[in-house]
This record gives sequence, structure tokens and C-alpha cells, in this order.
Amino acid sequence: MITTTRADTLSGRFFFLFVSIFLNAFSNALTVSTNMGSAIWTASAVNLGHWVHLSLGNALFLEGIVVAVANLFLLGRFDYFRLIRNLLYITPFSYLLAGFEHFFISLGVGTLPLWWRLILDVVGLFGVAVAVSIYQRANLIMHPNDDLPYILRFRFMHGSPVWSQWASNVPPLLIVLFSWLFTGQLFAFNFGTFYNIATQGYLIGWADRHVFKNLHHHLEFKN
Repeated sequence: MITTTRADTLSGRFFFLFVSIFLNAFSNALTVSTNMGSAIWTASAVNLGHWVHLSLGNALFLEGIVVAVANLFLLGRFDYFRLIRNLLYITPFSYLLAGFEHFFISLGVGTLPLWWRLILDVVGLFGVAVAVSIYQRANLIMHPNDDLPYILRFRFMHGSPVWSQWASNVPPLLIVLFSWLFTGQLFAFNFGTFYNIATQGYLIGWADRHVFKNLHHHLEFKN
């Protein structure tokens, strides 16, 4: 059992950061391999990759850079340190996710019966929400796609994980839409994507209260 004092130390926060990076990449890759619908940002990267002919890792990395820069405009200042932290997250995460996806595909996850893939997809999406909750609270480095709702949540939306999550879903939905218009196909966009859009904010809020609850939010700003 990790005490509150230990969880909120710098070393404790780094421990939770590493746990969350692994869990986030693992869970996202599981959802991609089921082809039952991924978290909306992951689904947008998969579709972007097919549209402009990029590998999944490179599409995730490119998307992350663009969002990281956009976040700075929302903050209202050019925070070099925050930009570096975002880049430090997306570099290992993007390619770790791609590696896990190849691993799950090699295990035959994509060929499992429909109900098994649906169950694994929901489990993966739950893991994504838990991972986001953990590293948002640790607040050392963060994926820019999850830094976006974090900024919206505490700077503009009075701490609401639900409204901030829904607002942050607009850009990836537009990416999916334009990818579909140009390719005529949808990838990793299925039941799980709509489930993710509807529930991730609630699941993050639940995880804040119940998963590693001794780890508190380390806020940089308050509304």
C-alpha cells in the first residue's frame, strides 16, 4: 500500500507516470487490435495514417506534436517546458503502442469471435481512462491529447472531467471525418469509439476517486 505522503512525492509521481505510460500504450493497442473501436484520438491517428500513408507510430507522433502546439495557445503563453514534457511523453508512447499492437495482432486478437473482441475492447478502453487519470494527477509529463482536456477542465470548465473530455473530442472527430471523405473507409472506429466518447470523462472521474486514490491532482492553475 502506497501512502498519501509517498504517492505525492516526486519519486512517487514518477512511479505512477511510468505505470500510466505502460498501461496507456497497452490498453490503446488492445483496442486497436480488436478493431471494435478505439479511443477517439487513437482512432483518428489510425485513420490519419491510412489517409496520408504513415505508420501508426508516426501518425500518433505527428498528431501529438500538432496538439502540443495547440495547447500552448489555450494556455495563453508559450510554455517551452510544457511543450518539452508533451514531447517526452509522445515519443515513447507512440512507438510503444505500435509495438503492442503488433504483439496483439500476432496473438490473433483480431480474429477472435465478435463477443470476445467486444469484451477486450471495453477492458482496453477502461484501462485507457485509468491511465489518463493516473498521469493527469501525477502531472509530470502528459500526452498532449490528454493535456488538452486537462487544460480545458481546470482552466475553462470548472474542473469537470466530462465536459472537458467531450469538448476535446471535436478535433479527432474532424480528423476521422476528413480521413473518411478522402479514403472512403473507416478504421478503428466502431462501437468502442462511441463508448469511449460517452464514458471516458465519467471513467476518469471514477478512477480519480478509486484507483490509487492516495495520488492527488498536482494543479498548475485553477479556474
